[in-house]
Amino acid sequence: MINTLKLTNVGNSVGVILPKELLSKLRVDKGDTLYVVETPEGIELTAYRPDFAAQMDAAEEIMRDNRDVLKKLAL
Repeated sequence: MINTLKLTNVGNSVGVILPKELLSKLRVDKGDTLYVVETPEGIELTAYRPDFAAQMDAAEEIMRDNRDVLKKLAL
């Protein structure tokens, strides 16, 4: 999939208009947040927040490792 996006003026800034098909594939809508990530392949625009995902992975590992303790605390 290759899309060409045009830059446009938005007030004193420059913005890009995303076509409906791309918004649908990103599963985002007006008002949502997108993240820009620099990768070895270039710049990636994503709705996925990598730092939050890493925090959730760490939390899941802690919960898995301390399941018995957390269960007792919940009582």
